[in-house]
Amino acid sequence: MIPAVGRSLELYYIDGRPDGMVTAELFNWTGHVLMFPRTQLSAALARGEASYAGVYLLLGDQNGEPFAYIGEGEDIGARIRQHDVRKEWWTSAVLVTASANKLNKAHVRYLEARLIGYAKAIGHTPLDNLTAPVLPILSEADIAKMEAFLENLLIVLPAVRVDMFIKRTRSARPAMSVVSMPLTDQQNPGNGGTRFVLESRKHGLRASALLTDGEFVVEAGSMGRVKWTGLDHHTYASLYAELRRSGVLTEQNGHCIFTQDYAFRSPSAAAAVVNGRASNGQIDWRTADGGLTYKDWEARQVAAPVGAA
Repeated sequence: MIPAVGRSLELYYIDGRPDGMVTAELFNWTGHVLMFPRTQLSAALARGEASYAGVYLLLGDQNGEPFAYIGEGEDIGARIRQHDVRKEWWTSAVLVTASANKLNKAHVRYLEARLIGYAKAIGHTPLDNLTAPVLPILSEADIAKMEAFLENLLIVLPAVRVDMFIKRTRSARPAMSVVSMPLTDQQNPGNGGTRFVLESRKHGLRASALLTDGEFVVEAGSMGRVKWTGLDHHTYASLYAELRRSGVLTEQNGHCIFTQDYAFRSPSAAAAVVNGRASNGQIDWRTADGGLTYKDWEARQVAAPVGAA
């Protein structure tokens, strides 16, 4: 297996403020990303790349939920001026162009269609786009170029706080009963991870998760609360709502069921979604053999000598 190769990303804060305009570029990539708050719209559109062909994202919220629009244009600055008048909900924007204005109309239409399709498939953020555009006809070589461009773009966007294209659902593994698994398989499943379980007798919940490749993945079939009972403004309340909206959590027989494996950023985020309220995942999750809390298991891993089994 070829090892993963690191990438070099350069962020440049144009006015020296982390919440102001920022550009992002990858080494050896012709793409260029500019993100800016709506309050700096005039300054952003005065920049040279704003008159290039490219795609753009308008980001904000509507009715308390994240909301976005994906568009394209041969002069994206002119297009955004139109949307600035017509759309009141957006608060920041991202311009995606290429050095020396190398993208043409067919290229940006292709990128727009692929991004819209990808965003709809992930379901993280509802779109203001009413229809999904049809992919334009490109040569085989141009398709390969745009797919490579898109692959790099999806690496850059999270660095400028755009997470709507991060896919956290995972390919389902064969169903397996945690109770009936041999102890050795519980501790070290076939893909090299460690399995944890969370149970709530009060609410009749049982969930299983696998820590593998640095991801805490709650497995399909796990159970969660049928509604969020914690504080409405809590960060994980919006995450719970997102998973309900996207269909990752589906109501069945008085509970919610995970329809897909889902990678959380932390055990506490996973525990909060399962319990329907803010939770301490360090304590709520236990190793599948019924022994250690996640906190104690992690402490043992840190204390173990490097390379120890």
